Amino acid sequence: MSLRVVFMGTPEFSVPTLMEIVGHGHEVVACYSQPPRPAGRGMDLKKSPVHEAAESFAIPVFTPKSLKGADEQAAFAALDADVAVVVAYGLLLPREILDAPRYGCLNLHASLLPRWRGAAPINRAIMAGDRETAIQVMRMEEGLDTGPVCMSETVAIGDDMTAGDLHDRLSALGGDLMVRALAALSRGALGEQPQAGEGVTYAAKLSKQETRIDWAQPARDVHNHIRGLSPFPGAWCEMTLGGKPERVKILRSSMAEGQGAPGTVLETDNGPVIACGAGAIRLDQVQRAGRKPMSGTDFLRGASLPDGTVLD
Repeated sequence: MSLRVVFMGTPEFSVPTLMEIVGHGHEVVACYSQPPRPAGRGMDLKKSPVHEAAESFAIPVFTPKSLKGADEQAAFAALDADVAVVVAYGLLLPREILDAPRYGCLNLHASLLPRWRGAAPINRAIMAGDRETAIQVMRMEEGLDTGPVCMSETVAIGDDMTAGDLHDRLSALGGDLMVRALAALSRGALGEQPQAGEGVTYAAKLSKQETRIDWAQPARDVHNHIRGLSPFPGAWCEMTLGGKPERVKILRSSMAEGQGAPGTVLETDNGPVIACGAGAIRLDQVQRAGRKPMSGTDFLRGASLPDGTVLD
């Protein structure tokens, strides 16, 4: 049975779910997304990926800065939706919004709840060295990601998987999971499982202050830090290149053999190997300021980084 759906989402992560819902014949009566933001060198206003995708399907798009006002809440209720589907929207939904659709609001969340509730679950799972995560459909409550879980798909996190790799995997799985949940909802067969009371962690929003690499940490922690922040915002360190200090992003790394003072370049045969507080890592992909990402070996062709160099 086709449902009347209000879709609420903003980034690229949300787009596959919107496309799956449309492709399975549900009537998306409106999309809600964050307002256009200045972007690019000219700082022109740019619509969100969800905004642009919705317009390509001729779906009306609304971009309120808040949903707390009575007028916005009345406009939402007037859509007469069966269900709202929320995927990385970016605004908290007040009770009046949560209660407006006939069957409530379903959220797609990228973690194995109750672990990693909050804003950056993909990054935090990798930075913590988790071996698995999940994409889950949950019924929304007023609390932050506290609602019961309706459907779940577990995903293994590989040793060298980056946040970007995991983002793409969960985004694709999420679209399929949500349309399965909507099909069950339309049949009155969507179950719910309350979250466990133990094991709750919060995935705080990423800050610029935590992006700098600390070579004094054990190699495994440095490796997890790098891949958890790749490709954005990117973990970085400072190197002296051409006699000048330069901030270099490290986008991919791998565990390597070696010991030395933290931050010391141990070898450069197959890309730079850097000593950490315990063990070492190899820099497999880096990005210099204003340049495209390159392999560690290509980086060394254009940068002098002899063995024994100590990074700041």
